[in-house]
Amino acid sequence: VGSDVTKFKVGEVVGVGVIVGSCRNCHPCKSEIEQYCNKRIWSYNDVYTDGKPTQGGFAESMVVDQKFVVRIPEGMSPEQAAPLLCAGLTIYSPLKHFGLKQSGLRGGILGLGGVGHMVVKTAKAMGHHVTVISSSDKKREEAMEHLGADEYLVSSDVESMQKAADQLDYIIDTVPVVHPLEPYLSLLKLDGKLILMGVINAPLQFVTPMVMLGRKSITGS
Repeated sequence: VGSDVTKFKVGEVVGVGVIVGSCRNCHPCKSEIEQYCNKRIWSYNDVYTDGKPTQGGFAESMVVDQKFVVRIPEGMSPEQAAPLLCAGLTIYSPLKHFGLKQSGLRGGILGLGGVGHMVVKTAKAMGHHVTVISSSDKKREEAMEHLGADEYLVSSDVESMQKAADQLDYIIDTVPVVHPLEPYLSLLKLDGKLILMGVINAPLQFVTPMVMLGRKSITGS
């Protein structure tokens, strides 16, 4: 720890997430949501304040401002904490921001990669009824038996998709490639939210009545 550090002591187990710097002056920074700062510094594949590249989890050690360090609770091993600092926070943030933390909600998880895993586990811990939506049956066992999902829906099964219409309070969409949105919008209840979390560098398309007639939202986080 440096001489100006007040939050941490030598010997404590700490973690660093995906953000290690920001401008400190803009609205997001002053609102303590530095991840939305236009001058944020990623903890990897970026350039730090000293002009050197950030290497994140690929580094054996790193120097970082205490503002971007968090204390790891006692009893939690580093390998348990690490996924929570990236995928875990990625999905916890929209659940919190959009008021989706209360128990009893019905959530859908589109795509079962690393982020999708964390959605299932976190939503289940919040008391949600969780449906995993996938393009094939390949991940059914993983979703139901290993992660504890309540239902598994194959998006290419037209009959099953029709039966599941108007049932979900939210869908977290983690798919990182271009895909149609209409089939998933139809699964949402009135005021349901489709939250985009897959990085896609091409336009997605949908017809506006799918959103208008259920007062649904397409958003991101």
